Amino acid sequence: MAAGMKTHTEYLTFNTRKQYEMVHITPQIDEIVRRSGIDDGLCFVSPMHITAAIYVNDNEEGLIHDIGEWLEKLAPRWPGYQHHQTGEDNGDAHLKALLLHHETTLPITHGRLDLGTWQRIFYAEFDGKRSKRVIVKLMGVTKS
Repeated sequence: MAAGMKTHTEYLTFNTRKQYEMVHITPQIDEIVRRSGIDDGLCFVSPMHITAAIYVNDNEEGLIHDIGEWLEKLAPRWPGYQHHQTGEDNGDAHLKALLLHHETTLPITHGRLDLGTWQRIFYAEFDGKRSKRVIVKLMGVTKS
Protein backbone atom coordinates (compact mmCIF):
# COMPACT_ATOMS: atom_id res chain seq x y z
CA MET A 1 0.00 0.00 0.00
CA ALA A 2 1.78 3.17 -1.20
CA ALA A 3 1.24 6.46 0.56
CA GLY A 4 1.55 10.01 -0.74
CA MET A 5 3.14 12.98 0.99
CA LYS A 6 0.77 15.86 1.66
CA THR A 7 0.74 19.26 3.35
CA HIS A 8 -2.29 21.15 4.61
CA THR A 9 -2.59 24.68 6.06
CA GLU A 10 -5.47 26.41 7.79
CA TYR A 11 -5.80 29.50 9.96
CA LEU A 12 -7.82 30.07 13.10
CA THR A 13 -8.85 33.57 14.14
CA PHE A 14 -9.42 34.63 17.75
CA ASN A 15 -10.80 37.85 19.15
CA THR A 16 -10.70 37.38 22.90
CA ARG A 17 -13.05 39.29 25.20
CA LYS A 18 -10.33 39.76 27.80
CA GLN A 19 -6.78 41.09 27.67
CA TYR A 20 -5.52 37.75 29.08
CA GLU A 21 -7.32 34.58 28.11
CA MET A 22 -6.59 30.85 27.77
CA VAL A 23 -8.66 29.34 24.96
CA HIS A 24 -9.04 25.56 24.66
CA ILE A 25 -8.55 24.79 20.95
CA THR A 26 -8.17 20.99 20.82
CA PRO A 27 -11.55 20.46 19.08
CA GLN A 28 -10.67 22.95 16.31
CA ILE A 29 -7.24 21.36 15.77
CA ASP A 30 -8.80 17.86 15.76
CA GLU A 31 -11.21 18.96 13.03
CA ILE A 32 -8.41 20.45 10.91
CA VAL A 33 -6.45 17.19 11.20
CA ARG A 34 -9.51 15.20 10.07
CA ARG A 35 -10.17 17.54 7.13
CA SER A 36 -6.53 17.32 6.02
CA GLY A 37 -6.68 13.64 5.09
CA ILE A 38 -3.24 13.09 6.59
CA ASP A 39 -2.93 9.65 8.15
CA ASP A 40 0.54 9.83 9.71
CA GLY A 41 2.57 12.99 10.25
CA LEU A 42 2.95 16.17 12.25
CA CYS A 43 0.69 19.08 13.15
CA PHE A 44 2.40 22.41 13.82
CA VAL A 45 0.36 25.08 15.65
CA SER A 46 1.68 28.63 16.07
CA PRO A 47 0.19 32.03 16.86
CA MET A 48 1.12 34.65 14.31
CA HIS A 49 1.62 37.24 17.06
CA ILE A 50 4.40 37.81 19.57
CA THR A 51 2.13 38.36 22.57
CA ALA A 52 0.36 35.00 22.32
CA ALA A 53 1.41 31.40 22.87
CA ILE A 54 0.35 27.83 22.20
CA TYR A 55 0.77 25.28 24.96
CA VAL A 56 -0.27 21.73 25.80
CA ASN A 57 -1.54 20.86 29.26
CA ASP A 58 -4.55 19.61 31.22
CA ASN A 59 -7.93 21.29 30.63
CA GLU A 60 -8.63 21.70 34.33
CA GLU A 61 -9.98 25.03 35.58
CA GLY A 62 -7.84 25.17 38.74
CA LEU A 63 -4.66 24.46 36.80
CA ILE A 64 -5.52 27.08 34.17
CA HIS A 65 -5.99 29.60 36.99
CA ASP A 66 -2.68 28.51 38.57
CA ILE A 67 -0.85 28.95 35.25
CA GLY A 68 -2.20 32.50 35.02
CA GLU A 69 -1.10 33.28 38.58
CA TRP A 70 2.36 31.79 37.94
CA LEU A 71 2.78 33.88 34.79
CA GLU A 72 1.71 37.03 36.63
CA LYS A 73 4.35 36.39 39.33
CA LEU A 74 7.11 35.84 36.76
CA ALA A 75 6.08 38.63 34.37
CA PRO A 76 3.76 41.01 36.24
CA ARG A 77 1.84 43.89 34.74
CA TRP A 78 4.22 46.69 35.55
CA PRO A 79 4.67 50.16 34.05
CA GLY A 80 8.49 50.10 34.36
CA TYR A 81 9.38 47.81 31.44
CA GLN A 82 11.88 49.39 29.04
CA HIS A 83 9.58 48.28 26.21
CA HIS A 84 7.01 50.79 27.46
CA GLN A 85 9.39 53.65 26.65
CA THR A 86 8.59 52.99 22.97
CA GLY A 87 4.95 53.93 23.55
CA GLU A 88 3.78 50.35 24.09
CA ASP A 89 2.17 49.07 27.29
CA ASN A 90 2.37 45.31 26.78
CA GLY A 91 5.87 44.36 27.96
CA ASP A 92 4.46 41.71 30.28
CA ALA A 93 2.51 40.15 27.38
CA HIS A 94 5.73 39.54 25.46
CA LEU A 95 7.38 37.94 28.50
CA LYS A 96 4.38 35.75 29.36
CA ALA A 97 4.27 34.44 25.79
CA LEU A 98 7.96 33.50 26.01
CA LEU A 99 7.33 31.51 29.18
CA LEU A 100 4.62 29.30 27.63
CA HIS A 101 6.21 28.54 24.24
CA HIS A 102 5.49 30.14 20.96
CA GLU A 103 4.30 27.01 19.19
CA THR A 104 3.90 23.27 19.46
CA THR A 105 4.28 20.32 17.12
CA LEU A 106 1.98 17.35 17.69
CA PRO A 107 1.92 13.83 16.25
CA ILE A 108 -0.77 12.57 13.91
CA THR A 109 -1.40 8.81 13.95
CA HIS A 110 -4.15 7.01 12.04
CA GLY A 111 -5.64 10.34 10.93
CA ARG A 112 -6.02 11.78 14.45
CA LEU A 113 -4.04 13.85 16.91
CA ASP A 114 -2.04 11.42 19.03
CA LEU A 115 -2.30 13.12 22.43
CA GLY A 116 -1.83 11.72 25.91
CA THR A 117 -4.86 11.10 28.11
CA TRP A 118 -4.99 14.59 29.63
CA GLN A 119 -3.16 16.59 26.97
CA ARG A 120 -5.14 19.45 25.47
CA ILE A 121 -4.09 22.37 23.26
CA PHE A 122 -4.50 25.98 24.36
CA TYR A 123 -4.17 29.37 22.72
CA ALA A 124 -2.88 31.79 25.36
CA GLU A 125 -3.61 35.44 24.66
CA PHE A 126 -1.83 38.17 26.65
CA ASP A 127 -2.69 41.28 24.61
CA GLY A 128 -6.22 40.53 23.49
CA LYS A 129 -9.48 42.24 22.60
CA ARG A 130 -8.53 42.31 18.93
CA SER A 131 -8.35 39.87 16.04
CA LYS A 132 -5.37 37.47 16.06
CA ARG A 133 -4.50 34.50 13.85
CA VAL A 134 -3.04 31.06 14.51
CA ILE A 135 -1.51 28.97 11.73
CA VAL A 136 -2.09 25.22 11.72
CA LYS A 137 0.26 23.45 9.29
CA LEU A 138 0.25 19.72 8.78
CA MET A 139 2.64 17.49 6.89
CA GLY A 140 2.51 13.76 6.50
CA VAL A 141 1.41 10.84 4.44
CA THR A 142 -2.04 9.86 3.29
CA LYS A 143 -3.43 6.39 2.86
CA SER A 144 -3.79 5.33 -0.70
